[in-house]
Parts: sequence; structure tokens; C-alpha cells
Amino acid sequence: MTVTAPPVASSTGRRLSFHSGSTRVGRSGAVAWMVLPALVMFVVFGIVPLVGVFVLSFTKWDGLGPIHPAGVANWQVALRDPGLYHALWVTFEIMILSWLVQTPMSLLLGVFLAGRQRYRAFLAVLFFIPLLLSSAAIAITYKALLDPNFGLGPGLHLSLLTQDWLGQANLAIAVIIFIVSWQFIPFHSLIYQGGVRQIPVSMYEAAAIDGAGRVRQFFSITVPQLKYTIITSSTLMVVGSLTFFDLIFVLTAGGPGDSTRVLALLMYQQGFMSNQMGLASVIAVVIVVLGLLLALLLRKLGGSTTASQMEGM
Repeated sequence: MTVTAPPVASSTGRRLSFHSGSTRVGRSGAVAWMVLPALVMFVVFGIVPLVGVFVLSFTKWDGLGPIHPAGVANWQVALRDPGLYHALWVTFEIMILSWLVQTPMSLLLGVFLAGRQRYRAFLAVLFFIPLLLSSAAIAITYKALLDPNFGLGPGLHLSLLTQDWLGQANLAIAVIIFIVSWQFIPFHSLIYQGGVRQIPVSMYEAAAIDGAGRVRQFFSITVPQLKYTIITSSTLMVVGSLTFFDLIFVLTAGGPGDSTRVLALLMYQQGFMSNQMGLASVIAVVIVVLGLLLALLLRKLGGSTTASQMEGM
């Protein structure tokens, strides 16, 4: 009678699983060490200052003397101040109008610059020059050019340009939006240029075979494929518009009156002109909260990137 020995469990599988597990742990540990310097920098220069500003919003401080606790007094004063809501309105006005101007022009320029012709590469470099200039220098230049007495209009004897551009509320807002768009459209065009070059050429070839023209391809292929690029660009525009300060400060100083006084300028005036760092910290917290809410809202509108990738699989 033959007795069959019970199967002996192989230890090879255990060794493999053990080594694969240790490999995963080693890789995750290496990744954690690589992320650690960036995390430390973010905490030191991002989280800690935000916490400090939030704490200062509950104190009374002139910027030089001792700091005294003030409870919620600063918040009560700030939230009851009509100037805060007016600055909030001006900020959103500039934000929305500049987005409406920058987005279509950046998209069109990005699509144009995505071509492979050599002259388009030269134009891409030429368009990028305004972004390299200082906002304060740009404001000084435009302020001189738009001067109603000695600017470009009187020099060329053009009555259309000979106006008090910075002395009228509506014209001052229009000038700010024009300068902001002129300065930052090149940056967003570069983003769209990169996005367009990631679109498979086969999609355009198939559309051309089906008889779709350039306009139809743009609205049926290019724009839908750039959905998340548009969300990214819009987030940078919207959040960045909350921090407009140097351009407006040099160009109009918030005038005429308070028609161009945005939240960042109001924060500066409260903190460094009125020596009320507590009130300035309240406005700073408001700006940060608005930026986070707007960024989350745009991300929500954009949907889930993972879900979209799963749908295309």
C-alpha cells in the first residue's frame, strides 16, 4: 500500500511576498523622505504665517509696541465696516471682468501658438515678455502714457486717448483690467499651448475625414479636451486676482475715491497707514478664506479627474 505524503507548502511564495512587501515599504519610505523637505517648507512659510495672522486678528497692535488681546473686537469692527464690503465688491468686479477678457484671448492665443511653424515659436517668446516685467514698473509706464496732459494722447494729438483715464471710476477699472490682461494673458496662453499639444492628432484627422472644419474642430474637440486646463487657468486667475496690490497701488492708489480699492489695498491701508494690524489681519484671513473657497468651487465644477480618466478607459 502506497501512502502519499501530504504536500509540502512551498516557502518560495512566502519569500516573494515578504520581499515584495519590504520593497513597497522601502519605496514608500523613500518617497516620504523626498516629500519631507517640501512639507517642512510649506509648514514654515505657509501654515505658520497663516496661524500667526489668524492669532493677530484677535489682538490690538500698532506694528511696533506691545501686542494686547482684543477678543473679537476687530472682527466686529471689520464686519460692520461698509468699506470692507465695497472693497469686496471691487475685488470681485475686477476678478470677473478680467477672467472674461483673459480666458478667451488666452485660449485662442494658446491654440494659435501650439502650431509647429517656426514664427509661432518666436511669437511665443515675444508674447511672454510682459510677464517678465515688474508690475510696479508697468503701472508707472502706463500712468505716464495715460496722463491727460503729457501722455500718449496729447503727444500724438489723439483726442480719443486724451482723457482722464485714472480720474473716472469706470475708466480706471477698465484700465486696470486692460493692464492685468496685457500682463498675464501670455502666461495663460502658455498653459493652453501645452494643453493643446497633448491632444492626440488622430482626433483632428478623424474629424477632418468626417468633414468638420477648423471652427467645428475647435468647439467639438479642442475646448472639451481642455476642460481641466481651463479649470487650472481659471483657478490661477481667480485666486491671483485676490492679491492684486502693487499695480493698483502705484496706478490709482485705490482712487478715484475708493472706486479701485480692492481687499489687498484695504489691508495695506489698515495695517501700514492706520497702524491697525489687528484689522489688517482680519482682512488677510478673509482673503485666504475666499481664495480657498473659490479654488474648491472651481475644482468642484471641474469634476473628478480620476472619474474622467476611468470613463475614457
